Amino acid sequence: MAVVHKHLIIRAEVGNPLKEEQLAIDWMNKLVDKIGMKVMMGPFAKYLNVEGNRGLTAVAIIETSHIALHVWDEDNPALVQLDVYTCGPLDPYDVVEALREFHPVKIEMKYLDRENKLIELPLE
Repeated sequence: MAVVHKHLIIRAEVGNPLKEEQLAIDWMNKLVDKIGMKVMMGPFAKYLNVEGNRGLTAVAIIETSHIALHVWDEDNPALVQLDVYTCGPLDPYDVVEALREFHPVKIEMKYLDRENKLIELPLE
């Protein structure tokens, strides 16, 4: 496999945010399978119950890099920030499809090639 250094960054506003650690771990395991990657460590998740910063963070170290998910659930819609960095092939729309269970009302994303510079790739 050739190393390709791709980075998908997603900001989503959702109506059904993850609030439980085990559900986040399960979701992230499904995402890793969906995008054809392999888990090396994790996923790990922790819910922070601090007013103004309430929400959940989950991370996984994958064979080709990492996935990080942050959910702030105090607002409606809730805010989801998701990073998928991989040195292998990635279809960004597989990741978007995995977010559908959170009932997104808005999704914004950037797909970067980080091989030699930070080059934004077109989303088709």
